[in-house]
Amino acid sequence: MTRTQGHIKVLKLLILSAGLFLSATLLNVAAQEPPPRPIRITPTAQFLSFGAFYHGATGGTVTILPDNSRLSSGDVVLLGLGYPVTASRFEVHAQPGTVIAILNGPPVSLFGTPSGSMQLTVGNSFPASPFVSNVPYSVPIYLNVGGILNVGNTAANPPGSYSGTFEITLVRE
Repeated sequence: MTRTQGHIKVLKLLILSAGLFLSATLLNVAAQEPPPRPIRITPTAQFLSFGAFYHGATGGTVTILPDNSRLSSGDVVLLGLGYPVTASRFEVHAQPGTVIAILNGPPVSLFGTPSGSMQLTVGNSFPASPFVSNVPYSVPIYLNVGGILNVGNTAANPPGSYSGTFEITLVRE
């Protein structure tokens, strides 16, 4: 074998090695990972409900906590007449490790039948904001949200059924 043939063999071997190295490098390149799944929130059949209460000349507040307990202030007297007392419950779906913050919407008016209106302020939640999803996306996280109802005097808020809607926003951090 001549010296030139030896150089050609070495050159071929180097080219083959470089080609294998480049092809192995190209095979290890990964595509960009898919974007994270959006957070999904769905209301359940459990709505925010303040139960029955009596209010006098000055009014006050009725507060529903995330654990479904209720408190009153002013001259509001809580009554136990079998009406439901519950925080709102939502199902939240998020990727594991997602940090979720809750932004409460502005206070809203609840309108009564036959007349009157009361102001509702969205209250605390459980889990408290912010919280981290620690379950798979397919498993719901139950989010309970309470509220504070500002009750006026009997003339402004006659007995009846009051209803309305409120907003909360979930922010992925």
